[in-house]
Amino acid sequence: MQKNLVIVESPAKAKTIGKFLGKNYKVKASVGHVRDLPKSSLGIDIENNYNPKYITIRGKGPVVKELKDEAKKSDRIFLATDPDREGEAISWHLAHILGINEDELVRVEFNEITKDAILNAMKKPRALDKDLVDAQQARRILDRLVGYKISPLLWRKIKKGLSAGRVQSVAVKLICDREKEIEVFIPQEYWSIKALLEKEGISFDASFYGVVQDGKDKKVELFSKEEVDKILNTIDRDNFIVDEVKKGTKKRNPYTPYTTSTLQQDASKRLGFSTKKTMIIAQQLYEGIDIKKEGTVGLITYMRTDSTRVSEESVKIAKSFIIENYGKAYTNGGKLYNNKSKKETQDAHEGIRPTSILRRPEDIKSSLTLDQFKLYDLIWKRFISSQMSPANYDTLSVKILSNDNIFRATGSKLKFEGFLKVYSIDENQDRDMEIPTLKEGDKVKVKDIEPNQHFTQPPARYTEASLIKTLEELGIGRPSTYAPTISTILNREYVNLDKKSFVPTELGSLVNDLLEEYFKDIINEEFTAELEEKLDKIAEGKYAWQLVVDEFYKEFDVVLKKAEEEIDKIKIEDEVTDVICEKCGKNMVIKYGRYGKFLACPGYPECKNTKAILDELDVPCPNCGGNIIRRRSKKGRMFYGCSNFPECNFVSWDEPVEERCPNCGGPMVKRKNKKGTTIKCMDKECGYSKIEKE
Repeated sequence: MQKNLVIVESPAKAKTIGKFLGKNYKVKASVGHVRDLPKSSLGIDIENNYNPKYITIRGKGPVVKELKDEAKKSDRIFLATDPDREGEAISWHLAHILGINEDELVRVEFNEITKDAILNAMKKPRALDKDLVDAQQARRILDRLVGYKISPLLWRKIKKGLSAGRVQSVAVKLICDREKEIEVFIPQEYWSIKALLEKEGISFDASFYGVVQDGKDKKVELFSKEEVDKILNTIDRDNFIVDEVKKGTKKRNPYTPYTTSTLQQDASKRLGFSTKKTMIIAQQLYEGIDIKKEGTVGLITYMRTDSTRVSEESVKIAKSFIIENYGKAYTNGGKLYNNKSKKETQDAHEGIRPTSILRRPEDIKSSLTLDQFKLYDLIWKRFISSQMSPANYDTLSVKILSNDNIFRATGSKLKFEGFLKVYSIDENQDRDMEIPTLKEGDKVKVKDIEPNQHFTQPPARYTEASLIKTLEELGIGRPSTYAPTISTILNREYVNLDKKSFVPTELGSLVNDLLEEYFKDIINEEFTAELEEKLDKIAEGKYAWQLVVDEFYKEFDVVLKKAEEEIDKIKIEDEVTDVICEKCGKNMVIKYGRYGKFLACPGYPECKNTKAILDELDVPCPNCGGNIIRRRSKKGRMFYGCSNFPECNFVSWDEPVEERCPNCGGPMVKRKNKKGTTIKCMDKECGYSKIEKE
């Protein structure tokens, strides 16, 4: 008979832990949740204190049977699911299925999957934390009530297949609200004047600030060409005199270790990863990677966290590592980043960091996939840099007069790189501008004066990174909810991604308008954030979960009944196109199917003609002159091909352009990057390329 059975969620985690525990332990995986509310019904007894009716998840029968069989052979059972509310709930469900008393010391948790962490955790099993379970149970029941009560209403009033949810509906509302701001935005004209100056062979820019009036500096805003011309007429190009020079210093502090949301934001901005991709790869790094000459080990701490706190031991090791590899001047002395004072932070685990700072990314690169390496490298550098000293800059501010017109020039120069030696910042931030040595009374040469017209810009659409940041700032959702929320609103086609920015669809706007009209007090930002705080109170043992659910449902039920009575049937008209059905002559319409949009004949069922929608570029195929169209590979990656395929086999991952290569006359493609748009020849031997700045 085996002595101990350890149950985790994933097979990968089971494999890693099994190597650490040895032959007296058998590690099995539940493969996620084993019990949940039924899909076919509400599954909540509203009249009986919201009692949930859990069932074994369909398809999990063999897994449950295997776990029960293994449990019978074991002297002791340990439940080692993830160290968060959801993990606690999975353990609670496992305990129910296996007949384990809730007060038994069976629950073990660890923040990292390393040998020491696992062995230490196994020495300190505890009872299940029912408060954490209740908090997760309350969230599940609230989400079920909203989803199963509003969704059928949407099916009847709009169309089948729609869904609503507490957090997803707020996310869609934010995106729709931003789109409305953009639509009503009226650009305002404004102007700037830039002087290109020179002293001692060094050129630098100075911007018009205002005028000297009654001995004081007065800032002047320019809103028209007439106002600019008046200023230009008073400028003496031969008389630009330095009036004031201010020297100073500034410092930039290192960033805190990653939380789930900041990791998702940075991975989106720096690596181009979606939130879903980031969490999948982070899960792999957490659960364990087979490292050459070392074996399988977890590379990062638990990746679902809202805390920046790190362990004292990790800080000590990082400090020694920094002193040894970069020098004493580069350490900040060791900082724990304790953030318990932030009220909306659960602070259940550490921030995301490497399990061993000595495991450098470049040293284990051969054991990782490219994406795993990129994300691990990001996490490693962020943590190391958080323990390094600030970057120091010398700053210079110069006031220059031409008659009574004030021009200002500012510059900064990196004096000591500090944490920037490891963790780079946005290249548009703190860009150095060299200013020559100047003193009061110096005369500078004017090379050019440029008046520039500008228009105010509408607020930017949300990207995945900025949406997550906003949800976090508003206190909506928690680390584990961001990725599934974004996946849901995309899959339901409530929003689309256009150049990595969210744009609401007609369907999304319609659903949002309906929810806002009838469920405004239920799905608004403040109410949703307040509910999250109450869930936190349940986890702390301060609220009973039934009371929180009851408070919500009583108000929700009144609004729901009112909506049922008042909402008329809304019909979404199919979008008519100018494409003519070649079988019956009718204008084809756009329909939505499992794989997205397609063209269909409105004469169905008499005429069943359908067509794919081709996303054409206004660029001819360089091979045959046909139309270039956007396509997607089986893995969802965008590529470009000829509409005459398979007769013409032209294909490119980069977007083709109409312009031909000036060197060889061959076709060219373009790709956007931080510097602008690179246009290059498709013939690698030619090698021609140019950058068009935006």
